[in-house]
Amino acid sequence: MSEQRVHLSKSAIEAYRALETFSQTVGRIAADYGIDDRLKELVMLHCSELNHCAYCLRIHTDRALAAGLTADEITQISAWRDSGVFTDRERAALELAEAHTFIHREGISDELYERVGGVLTEKEYVGVSWLSVSINAFNRITIAGRYPVPPRKPAA
Repeated sequence: MSEQRVHLSKSAIEAYRALETFSQTVGRIAADYGIDDRLKELVMLHCSELNHCAYCLRIHTDRALAAGLTADEITQISAWRDSGVFTDRERAALELAEAHTFIHREGISDELYERVGGVLTEKEYVGVSWLSVSINAFNRITIAGRYPVPPRKPAA
């Protein structure tokens, strides 16, 4: 993984800055629509793990811990369907995030829309959806560029 790749964030900085601005706008809208930091980071982590984006997983694990998620909860995100640690609202958000990440498979089916919509408010649905769109874009940029994720140095 030491191969150097073109980093889209550096090669077209204007586009990357626009994506950062988009992400900030999405974060503000999600917060205004009732998505707290805990739920936001659950969505960011789940999309990133589904995409196998180590770079974004590192960033959002740190943010998830800061938002109050425990290591136990973070390790169970990939098995959320079988885990009892998530609320119905969190489970709905995880399912919606997954559907957006794999949208090429089935889109957003009527069944999923109704199931998730029966738990999330319309504004929460919108917030989770835009968060998913945003992080999926970042995942693609960092995966394509093979952004490095070196081992962390031990704390002093």
